[in-house]
Amino acid sequence: MGKFVEGTVVGKRRWTERLCSLRVAAEVAPFHAGQFTKLALDINGEIVGRPYSFINAPGEKPLEFYFILVPAGPLSSRLAALEVGDAVLVSPHAAGFLTLAEVPDAKHLWLLSTGTGIGPFLSILKSEEPWQRFDRVVLVHAVRQAEEMAYDETIRGFAQQRGEQFRFVPFVSRAELDFALRGRIPEAIADGRLEARAGIALAPESSQVMLCGNPDMVRDTTEALLARGLKKNRRRDPGHITLENYW
Repeated sequence: MGKFVEGTVVGKRRWTERLCSLRVAAEVAPFHAGQFTKLALDINGEIVGRPYSFINAPGEKPLEFYFILVPAGPLSSRLAALEVGDAVLVSPHAAGFLTLAEVPDAKHLWLLSTGTGIGPFLSILKSEEPWQRFDRVVLVHAVRQAEEMAYDETIRGFAQQRGEQFRFVPFVSRAELDFALRGRIPEAIADGRLEARAGIALAPESSQVMLCGNPDMVRDTTEALLARGLKKNRRRDPGHITLENYW
């Protein structure tokens, strides 16, 4: 218990059979938008914890976490079974480097995500920093089916509040839909469809790109960006691509 504080579930939403979010009241140390912490439960006398990104902005309460149920996983199904009033353990100290502190200045910020990898980007977009530092912010979220397009109200709120400074580009890979691009993010970079939908160029001289999602997307999208002349961002060698694999 020394590494965790006890929190209380104060809200829950099942987006689909496999996607769930929890809102948790717990006292944690200050963190940076884009970071993650650990949620844990006592399972048969063993504390089992896994990392989950904050959906909420720093200073925003309650805490919120969005996750997928892993069929063979020991924790996620138990987290999804929690109800309002139940206890959950939360690590009070955040970690992770998918933050704007790691991103050099540029004209445009691209946030490219798949599945629950959208989580840290929602936290970032709820803060003021991206809107103060970048002329345009593009959020890309790729899912398999339309019903997996979570947090639509939150995203509409960004659009209403930020106007032309914000652009949302959804992808649905397994259906042909009017509101979304079909296929995968890297192919849409290569053939120009992503830029056409966003209305701005994805170019080294103007762009910073943050990636979060499944390893295949992160790998293939990084390759597509490298082919366009962007390079990975390193602390002693500033570039254009900042990434985090989401599992």
